[in-house]
Amino acid sequence: MGLGVVFVVTGTLHLVRPSPWVPLVPAAMPARNAIVLVSGIAELICAAGLLTRASWAGPASALLLCAVFPGNVLFAVDASRDPAASGTMVAAAWARLPLQLPLIWAALQAERDTR
Repeated sequence: MGLGVVFVVTGTLHLVRPSPWVPLVPAAMPARNAIVLVSGIAELICAAGLLTRASWAGPASALLLCAVFPGNVLFAVDASRDPAASGTMVAAAWARLPLQLPLIWAALQAERDTR
């Protein structure tokens, strides 16, 4: 349930204030704003599934978290190379990477809870 709430919050923020997430999408990708919006919708769909304990929601949420992980790594690397980036932002960018693992674990546990 906790991951469902996290996805409600982050999915909503992707839709109402997408600008913080655009830098997480590799610059070579087309339609970066659209990708952020689609990922927000995907988070909201996963949230609905997690909160209603749908059997597909755990695996779908884990896949979504895995799919966005490379963007998070790229953002951390880019922030580290940016001389204008604050030390706090760089530290936060790197600190969020290991946080993906417990989120993926929680998603997989949610799938087990529906059996």
